[in-house]
Amino acid sequence: MLYEDEKDYIMRMIKEMVRVLFSLMLGKQYTQVELPGENRFSVSGKNLGDLKEMADRGKINEAENLLLENLDYENKEEVTAAVLFYEYVGQMEEGFLKENGYSLEEVYDGLIQIARNSGYGELVPGSLPEPE
Repeated sequence: MLYEDEKDYIMRMIKEMVRVLFSLMLGKQYTQVELPGENRFSVSGKNLGDLKEMADRGKINEAENLLLENLDYENKEEVTAAVLFYEYVGQMEEGFLKENGYSLEEVYDGLIQIARNSGYGELVPGSLPEPE
């Protein structure tokens, strides 16, 4: 398990990454309550709500694979759905993530991948620093 300060740092980085990507993609500041109809988004032929439901059942890796399978990085709605998926998974309990073969680091790395593949790689930090 991560130390509490490492976990807090990763959580802050995830939130900041989501904020930056939304600002860049949608041209406005993002607040979590701003997108009440977020489940209308779909990516790779799957509804965002379905992907979140899979994650809730512990099938996080499978949901991520479906998400990334045919993601059109030039389609802002699909990229938005992908960012919302990672934000959702990033809010899950660390124990639940670990039990299901996932981690906060993977959430962050997924967001980095989306940023890079969407053309925003130069505006986001790289991988998380190694713990001391």
